[in-house]
Amino acid sequence: MSRRFILPDLGEGLTEAEVVSWLVAVGDDVAIDQPVVEVESAKSVVELPSPFAGVVESLHFEPGATVHAGQALLTIADSADSGAGAAAGDGASGTGAAGPDTVPGTALRGDPAGEPDDSGSGAVLIGYGTKERVRSARAVPEGRFGKRGNGGGNSRQVPVSTPAASQTAVPAAGTSDGRVSPVVSPLVRKLARDNGFEAHALAGSGPEGLVLRADVERRISSGTEPTAPAAAPVVSAEGDVRIPLTGLRRVVAERMAASRRDVPEATIWLDVDATELLRAKDQLQASTGERWSVNALIARFVVAGLKRHPILNSSVDMAAGEIVQHSAINLGIAAQTARGLMVPVVKGAGSLTTAGLRDAIVEIVETSKSGGFAPDQLRGGTFTLNNYGGFGVDGSAPIINQPEVAMLGLGRIVDRPWVVDGEVVVRKVMVVSMVFDHRVCDGDVPSEFIGFIARCIENPISVLGEL
Repeated sequence: MSRRFILPDLGEGLTEAEVVSWLVAVGDDVAIDQPVVEVESAKSVVELPSPFAGVVESLHFEPGATVHAGQALLTIADSADSGAGAAAGDGASGTGAAGPDTVPGTALRGDPAGEPDDSGSGAVLIGYGTKERVRSARAVPEGRFGKRGNGGGNSRQVPVSTPAASQTAVPAAGTSDGRVSPVVSPLVRKLARDNGFEAHALAGSGPEGLVLRADVERRISSGTEPTAPAAAPVVSAEGDVRIPLTGLRRVVAERMAASRRDVPEATIWLDVDATELLRAKDQLQASTGERWSVNALIARFVVAGLKRHPILNSSVDMAAGEIVQHSAINLGIAAQTARGLMVPVVKGAGSLTTAGLRDAIVEIVETSKSGGFAPDQLRGGTFTLNNYGGFGVDGSAPIINQPEVAMLGLGRIVDRPWVVDGEVVVRKVMVVSMVFDHRVCDGDVPSEFIGFIARCIENPISVLGEL
């Protein structure tokens, strides 16, 4: 009997994902909960585990293809000798029979329109299955590297069969000496693919030849081969360039368009003397021996301001005709990542200390280099802080990150003439801007809020003592 593993519900209203890479090939034995395919949704890159054991019969999509929720990713056939593989699935039988921990699976018997098959593990995403798993310590499954990583097996091709996809074969990647290197991290694979090569083709410097991010970055910096994005623009005969609007780019486009269409937003701004803020940052670094950023200090001011003006920490429920004022402050930090614009969230920012908030932002900055945020890190924000000064601009009228109702923007800090005690002096000046939803409040509350932020920036030491 053959079973089809369909693309599960990815949550957050996401209905499709792109196949990044296959972790198994036709003919491989798979165990319950063994990762079989890596997909990228608009939120993140994840590995999907098989809900049952058996032998891979066919792969239905090539890497780069878009799969919609409910479509079959691959077909797995029962195997008389799959008992050993199923044993790795904690007691499941060779036919994928439900073990004591299992719940109804996501695969369908035969045609995708058929009845649900409840013989699988029910695992959907890594970390959401029937067994506890520490991903970073996960052993590499045999079907992933073992059969293709030891000599001749790597040269065979992986057939992809589906009416919706091309019938061309997908060759396995490998090094020049015919070896496929193990690559555990999906972010490492994506970084390599975005720069025109496969991470599997590198000689890894990690344990047992594991390819690390440093290996990929070293290859990129060496410039041994020209790099190109995975989804290259198409140049027409007339010279026009058509760039696919897919994945995260499409989601950003849809949400920004919806925000402009649905929200009566207004923007206000102030020029602020940030000289004392920079001095306070230097003093903190000298006294604590730790690194501090302007973003972290202003984030602390934002949290304090939202406690004074909680209506700005809200969302609008038009269906119910209500403004929902949130009790928790979940501070979004706008970040330009390798995957595009994202807004990871510091949950419970209102209860963090200044140092705790700083550490959370440092973690966001580090993860932004790869864009590898978990889906949960990108949901639940109640207010966004956007520092676009890093792009070298003074100001902006940013678009509200729905369902939030306000955003604070920070411009670059530059030397400008400033009047102090009746004399013109050179000071470090920045533009602070704010966009707000006029359905939620009038201009008085945002004006008071941005005024409070300005006072904090101009007199940070006195204000920090009160926070």
